[in-house]
Amino acid sequence: TVAATTSIRTGLNPIESGMLGWDMYFKDIDKTIEVFTECEKGDETKTPLPEVKKVKEKYMKTKTIVDDINEANKYKAYELMPFEFAKYRHFDLDDMLDKIEELCNQDGKKYIYAYDTEPDTVMHRFGTYSSEVKDLIRYRNIMVEKLCNKMEDTVVFIVADHGHIPIENIQLEEYKDIVECLERDTSIEPRAVNFFIKDGMKEKFVQAFNQNFKDDFDLYTRQDVIDSKLFGEGEENKVFRSALGDFLAIAKTNKAIYYNKKGEHLSNHAGYTDDEIYVPLIVVEK
Repeated sequence: TVAATTSIRTGLNPIESGMLGWDMYFKDIDKTIEVFTECEKGDETKTPLPEVKKVKEKYMKTKTIVDDINEANKYKAYELMPFEFAKYRHFDLDDMLDKIEELCNQDGKKYIYAYDTEPDTVMHRFGTYSSEVKDLIRYRNIMVEKLCNKMEDTVVFIVADHGHIPIENIQLEEYKDIVECLERDTSIEPRAVNFFIKDGMKEKFVQAFNQNFKDDFDLYTRQDVIDSKLFGEGEENKVFRSALGDFLAIAKTNKAIYYNKKGEHLSNHAGYTDDEIYVPLIVVEK
């Protein structure tokens, strides 16, 4: 979510923006952080840390396409998001679609980026193919179609930041031979999980990890990831290497690695499967 939505909003690859995943290790403050909420990983109160905002402002490149358009002062651009920081905030799907219609009815050319947290949130909680998810998708299909039918001289792009699959969760703390090799908590994503290894223990970690998980994850060194350009091309962000860790494990089956039971989901993303990688692109031109 963090890497993909930032790329959609900014036009930058994750290697450029520095926004690599849901959780990231911030070397400047020596903490593993939930990037969007700005709290420490595992903090169930979701309390933002002031020092996190300072690090993000110092290193992360988050200037958006909306910012660029408005600075050029030829056309107008808007972001509709359900978060407190949003200038144009919406509170549910109906509110979001009403605000889109209102903006579209104003004079002049404009660009509107609108973000809906569903069905992602419900998929995480209830599962990829749950009745709750199906109801959400059906409702969105109906309401978005109604909006598009009202549009004139407008192009609507509908896209997801990732797919979803049902998963089986692994609690890493149960694997003592791996945990004893770790310098700190894991980060990035449960299906694209990185590891910081204590000095002199890399060989032991690789052996232990592959012994337990080689059928479900491919393990890459930091240099492997850099050479493969997994996070894209462009000018490397200053936090990229320090946040990347020593190894990155990417899921190729339905497994997800959590350090413990905190934050576990029934459905997730960021692995290698087609259902996660390929997303719909729906274009409606009116």
